[in-house]
Amino acid sequence: MTEHPPLYIHAGAHRTGSTSFQWCLHENRLVLEAQGWTLAYPGRDGIPTGQLALRLPAGRRIDPAAAARKARRALGSYKTGRPVILSEENILGRMFHFMKGQFYPFAENRCAALRAAWDGPIRHLLLVVRPYEDLFVSAFRKRAEDHPMPEFSALRDRYLNIDRGWPELAAAMCDILEPEQMTVLPYAARGTNLHLLHRLAPGLDGSGLIEPNRVANQSPSDAALAHLQTRHRAEVKLSRADIHDIALRYATDQTRGRFAGFSELDRADLAARYASDLKQIEWMSNINVA
Repeated sequence: MTEHPPLYIHAGAHRTGSTSFQWCLHENRLVLEAQGWTLAYPGRDGIPTGQLALRLPAGRRIDPAAAARKARRALGSYKTGRPVILSEENILGRMFHFMKGQFYPFAENRCAALRAAWDGPIRHLLLVVRPYEDLFVSAFRKRAEDHPMPEFSALRDRYLNIDRGWPELAAAMCDILEPEQMTVLPYAARGTNLHLLHRLAPGLDGSGLIEPNRVANQSPSDAALAHLQTRHRAEVKLSRADIHDIALRYATDQTRGRFAGFSELDRADLAARYASDLKQIEWMSNINVA
């Protein structure tokens, strides 16, 4: 048995179909396990076999040794001697920091805890990145499902002047996690979940694998989000079932205007920054842009 098995990490990012990919791992778990893989993914959004509960530090002032111990406990059951596919978008941190003008401010500490917790090699690190103009809107809409939110326009300047972006994050992840290979994959080139799986683990045997027939983590309509905000601002407690029912009730309602979005000029500015940032990542010798 290999004492220190290799790790293949799908690190999200958020709002790039991570939950859908984790459903793919769930649906194909028996085939993949029979091929010799160990799978690690969380049980969010009702994934019944998701057991990963990776707790990484959420601040700057931390005890690195304690953070590593906590992460090591979470990963202990996956050290089976077989190669491990790990999918967890929260390695980076949380999305609500975007609203503060911060782009994953604690990612470095979180990656350091993860690296210290895994004794074996990180064979491949895969990060799917999304254009800023779509990422920020999607993150805002996701948080609006279960939190009272300010008007999107009130956060405009923070989004447009966010402190850093994908190049700084990708470079930090590569430096700290020290993968043998790192790939940054633009969301537009993501493909299906099975395509993503083969990008993550290129030598994987694809026979017998299926593409899940489900839509995961779909954003409610503008009308549903407007109604949810009315309830949240009135401090009405809503369960996940309540939110789901409201999303279904307003799924085809087109009577409301756009819930959140940038002007065309702002979108163009953010798109230009994204294109420039992808080019900057392409110039990094130790990172491949797919």
